[in-house]
This record gives sequence, C-alpha cells and structure tokens, in this order.
Amino acid sequence: MTAAVDIRDLTELAAALGRRLRDAGLPVTHERSARFAQATALVAPRTRTELYWTARPVFVSSEAQLPTFDRVFAAVFDPRLEPDEDRGDPYSPALDPPTSERPPSRGARSVDRDGTDADGRAMSPSGSAPGDDSAREIEVPLALASDEERLGEKRFDALEPDELAQLRRLMAQLELATPRRRMRRARRARNGERLDLRRILRASLRTGGEPIKLVRKCRRTGPRRLVLLCDISGSMEPYARAYLQLLGSAVASGTPAEAFVFATRLTRLTRALGGRNPEAAIQRAAAAAPDWSSGTRIGQALKAFNDRYGRRGMARGAVVVILSDGWERADPALVAREMERLARLAHRIVWVNPRAGAPRFEPRAGGMAAALPHCDALVSGHNLNAMDALAEAIAATAVASPEPTRTSTPGAAEPSWASADPTEAQRPVPMPSGYGPKRGRTTP
Repeated sequence: MTAAVDIRDLTELAAALGRRLRDAGLPVTHERSARFAQATALVAPRTRTELYWTARPVFVSSEAQLPTFDRVFAAVFDPRLEPDEDRGDPYSPALDPPTSERPPSRGARSVDRDGTDADGRAMSPSGSAPGDDSAREIEVPLALASDEERLGEKRFDALEPDELAQLRRLMAQLELATPRRRMRRARRARNGERLDLRRILRASLRTGGEPIKLVRKCRRTGPRRLVLLCDISGSMEPYARAYLQLLGSAVASGTPAEAFVFATRLTRLTRALGGRNPEAAIQRAAAAAPDWSSGTRIGQALKAFNDRYGRRGMARGAVVVILSDGWERADPALVAREMERLARLAHRIVWVNPRAGAPRFEPRAGGMAAALPHCDALVSGHNLNAMDALAEAIAATAVASPEPTRTSTPGAAEPSWASADPTEAQRPVPMPSGYGPKRGRTTP
C-alpha cells in the first residue's frame, strides 16, 4: 500500500530513511533525521527529484558518501531508478535559473506559449510531459522495511559486507536455548522430593538432638550444553561467513556452548570466539582455521570430535548442531559410523543444510544420506528467517525414536535388549592419548 507524502508521515519517513542510511554506513544521526523532516515540511516536494534534492544536502556531507546515498534512495522510493543516474544540480550555473523557488525536476523542458516543448510534445501546466515519471506524486511505503524484514529473506551467500555487519547485530538477538536437564547436585526446596538428612541432623544440634524441622531437597536443573560443528570447506564458504557469526553469538549468549569448524581437520574455536568485541572474535576465529575453503572430510572430523571431546563428556547429553551441506569427499560409511557413535552420546542432533531450502531438495549427497538416519531434525539455514526453525529444533524436548535398522531372519530369536549384540562401533575404543582408565578393558 502506498500513498503520497503527508505531513503526518514525515517523522516516520525521516526516521526510517535515516536508519537505512545509517545501516549502509553513512554517519546519520537523529538530529539529521529531524532536520530532514523539517526541510520536507518546509519545501513540500511533490516529485522524487524534489525530494532527492531535499534529502541530499541534509544527509550527504562529502562526495564519497554520494554513491551510497543514491543507492539507498533508489532502493527506498523506486527500485527501478538507477543509483548513479544524473538528476542534475538545480544550483549549477550551467543550467537556466529556475522559474520558481523549487529546484527544477529531472527532464524539465522549455515550454512555448501554445503549451508545447521544442519537440512538439504537449506539456502539462507544471512544465513536464504527461508521461514523465518525475511529474507524478511521490509514492513511498507507509512503513519502510526494518533490518529484520530486509535481511530475513535474503540468502546468506548473497549478503554484502555492510549487510554482514547488520547480520552480526541481528544474530546476537537470536536465542538458542537448549532444553534443561537434571543435575547431580541437589538444592534446598520447600516441596522437595527427598529429605536432606545432613541439614536435618545439623539443625538438630540446636535442639538437643531432636529433629524438630524437616528440610527437603530436590535435584538441580540446568541447560544442556550446545555443541556446534560448522563446515568451512569450499562448497560452504559463501555461508560460512554468516555461520561463523552464529557460532560467536552462541558462545557469547551465556548458554554453555562449544564451537568447532572443520574442512579437512577439526579446529576448536570456543576460546577464539570469546571476548567483548565480536568483530575481533570473528577475525581471530577465521585466522585460527588453517583449512578454510578447502576439501571436505566430514567423517574424519566427526571421528576426531568423538575421540577427543565426545567420549570425554563434551557431547554426553548435549545438543549437537552440524552445519554442512553433506558433500563428503571420503567414504560415506565413515560418516554413518561416526554419526552412530555421536547419536549414542548426544541428547539431540540437528543438521543444518543451507541447500535444504530449495523446493526440490533431496538428500542425495553421500555424506548427507549417510548421516540423515542418525539426525533428529533437518532444517534449512539459508537465511535469517530459517534461524527461527533452528532455534525451535534446538529447544525441542521430545526426541523421536529412530526406526530400527536391523533386519531379522524369520524364525530367529530376537534379543531382549537392543544392545545384546554389540556392533563394531559399540566396542571400546582406546583413548587418543594412549592412556586409559586403570580398571576395565579399553581395547577390543
């Protein structure tokens, strides 16, 4: 819905245009937006060119800022306009002096006494041809789109550098809340499920050994750990810039989170992504990954994570998020085997595939097809709006039971427990360092 510029809409128009210019990189303050509203009310422009020359002296302070201003102005008021189109300077001495106080509109022509121009075309009383776009009333959206609306539908692989800076601020507002779990320690509670004998006996010392007051306790609860594994190979490089900001937002959100990236090797970035300066954290993380935009070895990366971190407690009961397109260059059977190991440790596995948003997407890639049976959710992370589905998948508490994959022979006796016949992946694996626990067998 569009309407002509009205005095009632000047405040919203000035604030929205100033926000767009500020997000694009211009030093626009609230004072300049208020000055533009006052200038628009004073000049009362009726064409786009008049509005352009009303806004340009207010918001542009140097010639280097002019291309950015033209691009934003064209995107707001008419996407069909060329950003670098020459609209003419009404104050240039090379042009004839304007007949009125308003700057002449684009394409103004000299009009004869009979109402025609030099080419014989009939002109309107305002001096413009009837089909001239500049003679029409200014049509602007009643509510200019905000940052979330503009970047929500745009794919991550098509973002510009200035839009990536805006995305970093929007990613910081994303809530990645994991389900809560019962902890081992207990806390004092009025309606606890168990009696706290230690507190009761300690309090009975004041009453001669008689337990007068009963104290109850219950188990503590806390958020589950969030583990993110991001693919930074060559096929994921256009999306890796935005996903790296997602990893940084998750680490700085307060939720216990661990961040990893992988291409041909696994790199831990939790410490590099920490700190108060998010831009510096992103730069440290990018410099810490030596295999950026290289080959893809998902199976080896998952094996390295399971051996070094997963079996030592990091993935136990955690929500694991894998951001990859599933293009595996090695054997997909290794991906299936390591995903099966990870599924036994993790509470939930969410796979984020930026190509899943395509209408005719099918998991035909070798790594994706091998990992899909062990995933609890498959979401598309190709734009900002798809991050809401990711947040819902992370916060989900119900875990769908996987379908049985074992084929039974007719007449054969079924085992009473699912783990009665251990597979190769279920058998103990030696510790990577070579040192295992003192008791029990750690090798097959």
